[in-house]
Amino acid sequence: MPIMYNTGDWFVLRPTTYRKFDLYPPEWPLDLDLEYMSVACAPYGGPVAVTRDPNKIVPVKGTAKPVIRIFDTAGQELGKIWWNHGRLISMGWSDTEELICVQEDALVFIYDMFGNEKESYCIGQEASETKILDAKIFQSSAGTGIAVMTTKHRVFLKHTSSKDFRSRLLPEIPKSLTDCTCWEIVTEDRNSYCLLGREREVIKLFPGESVGSVIRNLFDKPFERIILMSVSYNHQNLALYTNNGIVWMGSIDMKQKYCEFDTGRKDIPKQIEWIMNVDNDQSEAIVIAYPSFLLVVNRNGDKNLFTYDPAIFLVAEMDGVRILTNTSHEMIQKLPKCVQNIFAINSQEPSSFLFEAQKKYQDKSHQADEYLSLFRDRMNVAVDECIEAAGYEFCTATQKSLMRTAYFGKGFIPAHNPDEYIRMLRTLRVLNALRHPRIAVPLTIKQFLYLKPEIILARLVFRKHYAIAIQVAKHLKLPESWILEHWAYHKVMNDRNDIEVARKITEKFKNPSVEGISFCNIAEKAHAAGRDELAIKLLELEPRTSLQVPLLLKLGKYNRAVQSATQSGDTELVATVLLEIKKKMMLTNFHMIIREYPMALNIYKKIMNEWSRTALYDIYNTEDDHKSIAEYHFRNALESKSLESNLSTIANSYTQGRRNIEAELCSDTSKLMKLQKTLNNKYSSIYGNVTFLGLSIHETIEKLLDLGEFKEAEKIKNDFKVPDRRFWWLRILNLSSKYKWDELEKFAKSKKSPIGYEPFVEVCLKQNNLTEARKYILKCRDDRKTHWYIRAELYEEAVDAAFEQRDINSLYVIQQKANTLGNRQLLDKIITYIAMLSSKK
Repeated sequence: MPIMYNTGDWFVLRPTTYRKFDLYPPEWPLDLDLEYMSVACAPYGGPVAVTRDPNKIVPVKGTAKPVIRIFDTAGQELGKIWWNHGRLISMGWSDTEELICVQEDALVFIYDMFGNEKESYCIGQEASETKILDAKIFQSSAGTGIAVMTTKHRVFLKHTSSKDFRSRLLPEIPKSLTDCTCWEIVTEDRNSYCLLGREREVIKLFPGESVGSVIRNLFDKPFERIILMSVSYNHQNLALYTNNGIVWMGSIDMKQKYCEFDTGRKDIPKQIEWIMNVDNDQSEAIVIAYPSFLLVVNRNGDKNLFTYDPAIFLVAEMDGVRILTNTSHEMIQKLPKCVQNIFAINSQEPSSFLFEAQKKYQDKSHQADEYLSLFRDRMNVAVDECIEAAGYEFCTATQKSLMRTAYFGKGFIPAHNPDEYIRMLRTLRVLNALRHPRIAVPLTIKQFLYLKPEIILARLVFRKHYAIAIQVAKHLKLPESWILEHWAYHKVMNDRNDIEVARKITEKFKNPSVEGISFCNIAEKAHAAGRDELAIKLLELEPRTSLQVPLLLKLGKYNRAVQSATQSGDTELVATVLLEIKKKMMLTNFHMIIREYPMALNIYKKIMNEWSRTALYDIYNTEDDHKSIAEYHFRNALESKSLESNLSTIANSYTQGRRNIEAELCSDTSKLMKLQKTLNNKYSSIYGNVTFLGLSIHETIEKLLDLGEFKEAEKIKNDFKVPDRRFWWLRILNLSSKYKWDELEKFAKSKKSPIGYEPFVEVCLKQNNLTEARKYILKCRDDRKTHWYIRAELYEEAVDAAFEQRDINSLYVIQQKANTLGNRQLLDKIITYIAMLSSKK
């Protein structure tokens, strides 16, 4: 079905159709003429580096000093590099859009796209001494690499992504009277090697070999020498160009020849590039750039010619070749199959019928239904092809027509999944924004999908297109916080008004939909730029203390750091801050800071208690904390076993701290320790191996009672004001444990017991002496006698005591005991007493 639409830029190299279409015309500065320039273009719509070609006679305008100018693809100048180094041999772009410049003495300089130098290094001493003849910047799976050929025709390789700056030397070139005329670098898997053209042979320098291998007899037609070679973007194909205009095309290993084509040209081409296919990773044609025209040749030897004004530069892409001239910016690529199906003349594909049906529907023609009836059962295929074809188009009008057609077609598909349709709409909006001359990143959809949106966003941000980057991130539902952070970095570095910068950043970051913003990262940039006041203002906005505190320490704002750490309640953070500050401040100033924050002070004390007692004493002394000083001395005295000699110091500290009870205890302890020494000396000679050292007052009295030294025990009791109740308990326990019942009775009668007589009963029962227990039960209070009689299992006396006290509950308890014992006489007595007490109620 003939559809004359969007086919004017197509051309056929049998059997394949290609197209050459405009991207947008570049607007170069008036003083720039590419005809006299050496140009390096970055792939994926990247920047263009331009410098004067030293091999051409150029009319000098302004300074004669070498300068490298960097532009975007729309001709807007991004930066300049005033070349103050040695002779520039070659320049090219890395996969991260960094400009790599190689000079004659093997020094490599790397710049960003704005002309700012990032780093420099040397390829190697040998290359530096012998000087560089030529250099190539190439891409591999390991990243961007540099290959240099020295004046002695030795080739060195170096990968810029490697932290190891050592270069790798390739094998020697087989000796000959003539020099190499062209060379290229090939990458296979993780290996890179060199191909060189010399006379009528190709030399392969593969790492690990001693000498390069020579390949001859590639051409059938006669020629003198190979003057140019080109490797395809995927490093699978090779093109060789001879001095008499013959082109050889074949596989990279040169085992398969595609064709041998005679161009009929005697002039030397400037460039040869392979056209990579859109649909797959194959390549079927090359573009040869002469000074004023392009020649496109495919594997079958079919050709097409395009004329241009002088100055043509080719940029190999993963799905075509870009053409850059003084007045145009175009692209040649193999026509995508889906586009050909829709727009080709006499196309019988469902997508072509759908496109025509939609046009008729818009015209309100009944023919729309006739077209639909031709492919209704293949509507899915038609819709998918229209969506896919829209992605390959640069013309927005064509994109709209195709997406409108897809929208029209999916209405005829029951339960159609719109995800792919929506995804393509989003992608096209992003691609169209990137292709705008103000942004100047003319990506194809294949390049967009290969690079991934995250990398594209990073490139937009680096170009300082913050607004469009944020919109793209929102549109693709990607995080935008890091873009805002980068914008904030830019503000910090370029806007000198601290208050205004802080206000703008706060306004941008207050949006609740933006998550993951770190004011600390921006504050750190401000600190690095020497703007500490701005850094502090930004830190005040940071809600996460763990991020805020380290930078406050770096800024020297120790008081604020301690304050923020304590307010967070994070003890580990507080400890880290304190230890860091202690290293950087005088001790007195440090103590003054932490005294204001009780939490910090307590944590510091705890740390020093484990690490440095001296530092702990210093802080106690600074605070006049006499109680803690006393405890410090006490602990040291215990550990050094010198408590007795330090007790006076400890007591003095307690007294200064108005801790009178503790001071008195220290005095008593000192007095006790002296007494124990005396007792130890006195009784060791009498009783042998006996010691009083380290005993408490209670234990000392108990020891004396065991030895029978009652008077000494009585004296200590009076001296140390031991309560009578405690002393009587000790005496009772001592006498009962030795079964001295007579002395116990005598002691009980010596004076009125301060603890009563129940303890006497208890110790007697403990020793199973009921006779002695009965004596003391009689002296107990009447209301307690029943309890002790029951404990002593004297049930007859217990019944009488309970009856006397009218304690009917105790009688019931005794009744249960009597039932267990089977004492009938006692049971009758209890029943009688219970009846009598019950009747009196």
